[in-house]
Amino acid sequence: MGAKTSRPKVDRGQLQQIIAGLTEGILLLDPDHSIVWANETALAIHGVDKLADLGANATQYRKHFILTYRNHHALKAAQYPIERVLRGELCRDVVVQVTRPDDEDFFRVHQIRSLILTDSASLGESMVLVMQDVTDRYNAEDRFERAFNANPAPALICRLSDLRYIKVNQGFLEMTAYDRGDVIDHSMYELDVLEKADDRETAVQCLQEWKTIAQREAVLRLPGGEEKFVIVAGQPIVIEEDNCMLFTFIDLEARKKAEISLAHSEERFSKAFRLAPVPMMVCALPELRIIEVNTAFSSVTGHATEDILGKTTTELQLWNDPKLYRELQARLDAQEAVREQEIALRTRDGAIIDCLFSGEPVIIQDQSCVLCVAQDITERKRSEMDLIAAIDAVMQDASWFSRTVLEKLAQVRDSGKGSHATSGLDDLTPREREVLVLICKGHSDEDMAATLRLSRNTVRNHVATLYGKIGVNRRSAAVIWGRERGVIGY
Repeated sequence: MGAKTSRPKVDRGQLQQIIAGLTEGILLLDPDHSIVWANETALAIHGVDKLADLGANATQYRKHFILTYRNHHALKAAQYPIERVLRGELCRDVVVQVTRPDDEDFFRVHQIRSLILTDSASLGESMVLVMQDVTDRYNAEDRFERAFNANPAPALICRLSDLRYIKVNQGFLEMTAYDRGDVIDHSMYELDVLEKADDRETAVQCLQEWKTIAQREAVLRLPGGEEKFVIVAGQPIVIEEDNCMLFTFIDLEARKKAEISLAHSEERFSKAFRLAPVPMMVCALPELRIIEVNTAFSSVTGHATEDILGKTTTELQLWNDPKLYRELQARLDAQEAVREQEIALRTRDGAIIDCLFSGEPVIIQDQSCVLCVAQDITERKRSEMDLIAAIDAVMQDASWFSRTVLEKLAQVRDSGKGSHATSGLDDLTPREREVLVLICKGHSDEDMAATLRLSRNTVRNHVATLYGKIGVNRRSAAVIWGRERGVIGY
């Protein structure tokens, strides 16, 4: 047998000079499994200062450094890239997490590929591991992943190369009631988030060109066939070197329901407003500029709707008493409600109508307004005045009425006109009380003069003073005022 020839020692000087300054980490191995050289980058990304700290060979390297996949599953010995390249296997962009048993704080993420350098006889001369430290990139991706999943705003991510969804957060699943498996790896053709979107063509074009998709309303199909109104927007992002689109959503369901409910409420209010039998108007504060009036208002005042919208009530000369109007305006402008204030309004042809005016401040389209109701009481008030005049006539001589009848008449009269008393019995002098008692008993001025032994002029003066104190201007009113206070007992 001939002598065994040994392989000549490989001179890697020039190769080492070429790769020493590369930004990637380079590890050279001999076929005998020994680690023969590493550049500064390779040492740095392993957290060591010298070649010996990497280990003399592949076996020691595995003891010094623990490799796990991104899913935290540990690599078996045969799966280490250093072992694979020694077996002649080529690795391409294997991503592993690297830790060290001797340093619990050490953590790196390496992206590794391998090369096999051959000699002129095509025999493996050197095995090379090319490493990149991608820790920062994957840390950023981890932060993004955590933020994406924790974000309560519904979101999902679509990969543009095949239009398939690769990520979905809990917010989207809760909003739509989809399961994760119903979304991940499914395409936009199955779940089109731009379905029925406003200006859909522009949105699809932006998706195809990897451009931002501005917010727009759209409709999502839900698992049970229902639909949900949303606002959708798209933001171009890169996930694991793939161009993707991040879709975010705002649930419009509550707002849509509120809008529909508001529309129905406005429709009901509009119908009730238009068909109300009493005059009504909506005015903008503070000048009471007319925004809307109903049919009854136009009928009672004679003002056609189209002629008065946009005008103020003062421009229409609607108020017969400017002073009372200014008081009402001040109260309404102070957001104070007015209830059944008796007021006189002027119609288009100048006629005066008596009304019970009520006003309620409201907000309409962010504008301070007031809803005004003017109940026409002209006929009712005329009837009441006629009744009061009749009572006044029959009470000119009230001596023959029984007390019960007189009190009934007083109640009827008072209900129509109201009490105008401005003082009480304690404010009257003894003589004025005597005069009041005699008036309530039906005595005339002549009778009172004889009873009190006073002249008729003096009696008339006492009567006039009495009228001024109790706020009346006729005998019947004085009788009612006195009866209400029980003066017959004096």
